[in-house]
Amino acid sequence: MSDDLVLYDVTEQVAVLTMNSPSNLNALSDAMLAALSGALARAGADDAAKVVVLRGVGKAFCAGHDLKEMQAARQAADGGAASFADLFNRCSALMQAIPALPKPVIAQVHGIATAAGCQLVASCDLAVAAEGTRFGVNGVNIGLFCSTPMVALSRNLPRKHAFEMLTTGAFIDPPRARELGLINRIASEEALEAETMALASTIAAKLGPAVRIGKGAFYEQLEMNLADAYAFTGAAMVENMLLEDTDEGIQAFIEKRKPAWAG
Repeated sequence: MSDDLVLYDVTEQVAVLTMNSPSNLNALSDAMLAALSGALARAGADDAAKVVVLRGVGKAFCAGHDLKEMQAARQAADGGAASFADLFNRCSALMQAIPALPKPVIAQVHGIATAAGCQLVASCDLAVAAEGTRFGVNGVNIGLFCSTPMVALSRNLPRKHAFEMLTTGAFIDPPRARELGLINRIASEEALEAETMALASTIAAKLGPAVRIGKGAFYEQLEMNLADAYAFTGAAMVENMLLEDTDEGIQAFIEKRKPAWAG
């Protein structure tokens, strides 16, 4: 096993980013935040990758922020205020980088995904979870309301269910997480990687520029009113239609053959 905090590998057009800090359950330490941000940027610029999978080694996907590191910051003269503000700003930038990435990002989740770890799942475009995985925004149990994880969570779950998780600190299991919209699929632990890669491979087989345009438009239109959303997505479809590979894809469909895409 490499000493790198995030391992990077590309297989059949899928970039696999593996959080590699099992000793602290892949907590989002300062170093992990930096490593993840760098790995995501690398995947976004990697022409060999059309889809990104994010996973963790060890017993957990991600247990959230590194509480020991946070407690150490309290020794500063300001009680840690500047350090905490910087931490949450950097974490928020990471979470926003995922939907902004021009390629779909799939969370491959096992063990636990708690607090900022649950936020990480909610920030990904898609998620596949192993049976037995536990999801929670549990900061309230130790007196710290998960306000930043709440942003991603409340954009995935109906508001009353999100608020219940935030105020009770209770865990939910994969069937409930799928029912509420936090994850897409459930697999046995043995089949988790295969199920995730099957989903990634299906998406990687599509026309990359079309998926890039579509992902960007998907998140942009969610923040618009109905009329603006239709105007914006209409322009996105024009951009997509003007691609040479889209012309080839439509013509291939008409001619009942497989498209010969350059991209």
